[in-house]
Amino acid sequence: MQKTVKKLDNNVIKALTNVCELAKRKVSGFQWITHTASYDRFPASLTVICVFDTQASLEQANVEEQDIYLRRQIQTQLLKVGIKLKDARHHVRFDTEQACEAQNNGNWQLRIKTH
Repeated sequence: MQKTVKKLDNNVIKALTNVCELAKRKVSGFQWITHTASYDRFPASLTVICVFDTQASLEQANVEEQDIYLRRQIQTQLLKVGIKLKDARHHVRFDTEQACEAQNNGNWQLRIKTH
């Protein structure tokens, strides 16, 4: 990984770690967060995945507009490290441990690659 790319990735990780710690305290059912990116097309290629425990928790979070809250937090934290997203709705998606277990036998690497 090039020095510049490594720095970008570390900044993304720093920002998302802040979001994750906040979300675990404030968003019921939220478990963890991860990301993928093709750094030759960054930040357009950045995808952030917010993972909940169950589909029911994710649906409840949507009803309570926690999805909007999470997107705003992600956008804010990324901006703090100098990364600007044009529209967080295109960069942030939601998933569940339950769905990964049912559809990919709990293999998150496979799931992330195929989604």
